[in-house]
Amino acid sequence: MPNDFLSFFLSWMSAPRRVGAIAPSGAALADLITREISASTGPILELGPGTGAFTYKLLKRGVRQEDLTLIEYGSDFMKLLQMRFPGARVLWMDAARLAAERLYDGAPVGAVVSGLPLLNMSTRKVISIVGGAFSHVRPGGAFYQFTYGMSCPIPRPVLDRLGLRATLIDRAMLNIPPAAVYKLTRRPQMTLVAGSRAPGAPAPIARDAMHREHDFTVTP
Repeated sequence: MPNDFLSFFLSWMSAPRRVGAIAPSGAALADLITREISASTGPILELGPGTGAFTYKLLKRGVRQEDLTLIEYGSDFMKLLQMRFPGARVLWMDAARLAAERLYDGAPVGAVVSGLPLLNMSTRKVISIVGGAFSHVRPGGAFYQFTYGMSCPIPRPVLDRLGLRATLIDRAMLNIPPAAVYKLTRRPQMTLVAGSRAPGAPAPIARDAMHREHDFTVTP
């Protein structure tokens, strides 16, 4: 919307590291980051929705407002989000506290959509945000993160620590500036190859070792 640019710009001026962008995300990026999400995905957790560019696209994908939980730390955007999405749950909180908050009964979330500027954050905070988000994600669920950088904004050591793999979905070259979207999913749990070994024989190879080189992949 026309006034969204001004809202974003003013918020960026007051806290550039927290907001991370001078303008809301464009339609091309919103299309890309929500591409794999539908009404059947289930509860959606959105981090840093800002003025709601991704939220609007989620609704167009068939997601119900009642299935949306919006986590926003910028007080400037809170009233705007509550007004635009009255059926959604809008929470004013730091996403780094996700693990400490009981947002759901169990872990039902099918997808996390993040507009947070992870590249501006410390490694410790990234671990808290991503790890905390996955504490609410059901098996098979995914975390979608965009970046203006050339590579995944979550460093490989963090992915290893959290047991995650990152896949580049695509790049939104029409976005200003161009952006990329990565999908984070849990790695398969390590299981030993069936069968025993003789004393002194090499340890069995973990099945996950065959996939480890693909823990950071690019889709065609």
